[in-house]
Amino acid sequence: MAKPGTPVLEKALWGALVLVLVLVVGTGVRSVLRERATARLKLASESARPPIHGVVPDFSFSAGSGRRVERVDLLGKIWIVNLFYTHCPDTCPLQGAEMAKLQADLSTEPDVRLVSITVDPARDTPERLSRYAGRFKADLERWFFLTGEREAIHRFAKEGLRLPIVDPGEKVRARTFGPAPAAAHHGQVSAPLVHSSRFVLVDRKARIRGYYESTDRESLLRLLEDVKALLREE
Repeated sequence: MAKPGTPVLEKALWGALVLVLVLVVGTGVRSVLRERATARLKLASESARPPIHGVVPDFSFSAGSGRRVERVDLLGKIWIVNLFYTHCPDTCPLQGAEMAKLQADLSTEPDVRLVSITVDPARDTPERLSRYAGRFKADLERWFFLTGEREAIHRFAKEGLRLPIVDPGEKVRARTFGPAPAAAHHGQVSAPLVHSSRFVLVDRKARIRGYYESTDRESLLRLLEDVKALLREE
């Protein structure tokens, strides 16, 4: 004969067992969901990182201040590079103005550098570069205006930065460089100088992480976002 209260006790025990199972299963499900959410966030974070387009080779150019600037000086920094020349009447002044805005927008980021390289070093002496830098109120500790041997600069632009540039007198079709915003050309197609008007983003390891149209507002906003993403990278 069963003892009084046994069914009640059994029900209580079964209820407790079910509760424990629910808690265990619930904890496991939450753990799995948490791991999946973490994996999704990690994947989203990695996909948001700018891709790698190549590595900037060694270089050694002179700044308007007279100091030498080499690749090793920029390792560990995030840098934004553009090509220009001081007597350019077309997109170069606009590039300078956009670089000045970037200098202001990134003024609180000590690990960011701006690098402007003249493609006409014969005219752009260090003194002329210094005056040009003053026109944009450049902080010469963070924004470098570089010059050097013409052949070395043009080779660095084409092979190192992978930016199009044409020597004086070389006749090419403008469509060689794709859409018009991609190149700054002055006068006719056979103009003295044709060079890219894109900005190049380089990371702490001298790897190219993006190209941005200096004449396109959305592209420049993306540049700022990518700079912030690179600053978060270890």
